[in-house]
Amino acid sequence: MLGEIKRRIKIPLICDIYFDYKMALAAMDHPIDKIRINPGNIGGYDRYRQVIRKAKDKGLPMRIGVNAGSLERELVEKHGYPCPPAMVESALRYLELAEDEGYHDVIVSLKSSDVITAVEAYRLYAQYADYPTHIGITEAGKAPYAVTKSACGLAPILLDGIGDTIRISLLGDPVPEIAAAFDILQATQRRVRKPELIVCPTCGRLAIDLEAIIAQLEQRLGGRTTPVKISVLGCVVNGPGEAREADIGIAAGNGKGVIFRNGEIVKHVLEADMVDALMEEVELWEREHPNGKPAAPSHNGGRLKLPLVAQ
Repeated sequence: MLGEIKRRIKIPLICDIYFDYKMALAAMDHPIDKIRINPGNIGGYDRYRQVIRKAKDKGLPMRIGVNAGSLERELVEKHGYPCPPAMVESALRYLELAEDEGYHDVIVSLKSSDVITAVEAYRLYAQYADYPTHIGITEAGKAPYAVTKSACGLAPILLDGIGDTIRISLLGDPVPEIAAAFDILQATQRRVRKPELIVCPTCGRLAIDLEAIIAQLEQRLGGRTTPVKISVLGCVVNGPGEAREADIGIAAGNGKGVIFRNGEIVKHVLEADMVDALMEEVELWEREHPNGKPAAPSHNGGRLKLPLVAQ
C-alpha cells in the first residue's frame, strides 16, 4: 500500500505511527521519506530505540511528536498537568536517547490545543536544544476562529525565530490550511512568497474608490511570487508616511495621488491611472530584485544545549 501511494504522488510521503512500534518498523521497509512517532505511546525505551536504530540504518529523518494530550503519565504526575516543562522534558528525554544511538536526523513538535501552552513550550524548548521544530496549534477547530487561534499561537513563536516546518489544523477540507499557513508566514516575514498589499480601512477621510483599485490590483498581481510590499493609502493624513515605508506606495486623495518607491516620490498620477502606474513600479522592482528578499533566519543545527532543570 505505501509503495502504491508513493508511486502516485509527487510530494514526500511521511508515515505517522501511534502505539504500535512494529508498524513503525514495518513502514520503514517501504519507500517512505520520513517517519513521525509519539515515543511516549509506543511502549517504552527499548521499542523506541529499535525505531531509532532502523531509521538511522535506512537514512530516514524522524519527527518526534510531543503532544499535551498524550503526554507520558509519569510526567503528568510529576508536573501536575501537561504543562510546558513536562512537554519539553519529554522531548529532551527522547532526544538524548536518539543521541545515544548516534542518530541526529530529528525534528521536534510540542503541540497543544492551548495557545499559551504551545508558545511557552516552544520557547522553553529553544533554550535547551537546537534540533529543528515543527510548529502548530493542534485541534484548533473550525475556521475562521481556528485560523485566528493558529495565528495567535504561531506568530510569537515565528517572531522569536523558532519553527522550521508548520501545520495549521482546521476542521474540514485541508486545502485552506495551506493558504492559512502561507498567510501567517507572510505576515511574520518568515516566508514572503507573494506581494503584500497594505491598505487603509474605510473611513470618512477616504477620497478615492479604494475598493475598486484594490480589486484590480489583486487581479493583476495574482500568481506573482514577488516579495514586494505595496502600500495603497486613500487619504493624506497617514498616507504619505505609510507609503514611504513600503517598497512601493501611493498616497492619494481627491482623484489624484503620489507614488513612492523606496521612500522617494517618483511620479504624480490621476486616479484612473493608479493601477497601471503601480504595476509599472512592481515590474521595475522585480527587475531590480531578481532574487527577491532573503528569508528570515530559522533555527538550524541539531544538538542538545544543556539538560532540563527540574521544575
